[in-house]
Amino acid sequence: MIRPWLTPPSGPAGALVEQIAAAVPVIETERLILRAPRMADWPAYEAVFTTDRARFMGGPFTAEEAFNDFAQAVSSWLLRGSGMWTITAKGSDDALGWLYLWQEWGDPEPEMGWVLVESAEGKGFAGEAARAVLPHALRLHGPGGFVSYIDEGNGASVRLAEKLGARRDPAAEAALGEPGLMIYRHHGTRDA
Repeated sequence: MIRPWLTPPSGPAGALVEQIAAAVPVIETERLILRAPRMADWPAYEAVFTTDRARFMGGPFTAEEAFNDFAQAVSSWLLRGSGMWTITAKGSDDALGWLYLWQEWGDPEPEMGWVLVESAEGKGFAGEAARAVLPHALRLHGPGGFVSYIDEGNGASVRLAEKLGARRDPAAEAALGEPGLMIYRHHGTRDA
């Protein structure tokens, strides 16, 4: 099926896209580059969010719902000054996953979140990316000023949040009143 709305623009519109994307901070680690999302990242995003891999993130979604999530995360850069980075390996521009520093619809406070494509799991990429973004998040929101919303069944994300120094916030969970959702508040690093 041809989906023209997923075709990257060319000409002056494409040049404007590149100019806007250049404003997103590029963050490098030993193995990774976190960069602005691109339309070319969409197939990998769709492959995660329209399958059972999205079960800890409210999914799986339809393709349209997943695209709306993708667009919301990208537009967050313009609306909130932070958003979603695409995680890539140095030497490759293929999406390994995404690191979020955003506040999506319904979130009472800013969130740091992460998701990887299946082939990138178990290699420490999420932790490496999150540790690299943590100083940026602390500058923007201050210690304690952002959280990670984690489904109670997602043990890997709980472990990563704790390695980043985040601690569970039962008062925030009670205020939100969403059963099965844990809130981890970030105050700074512990094992960075």
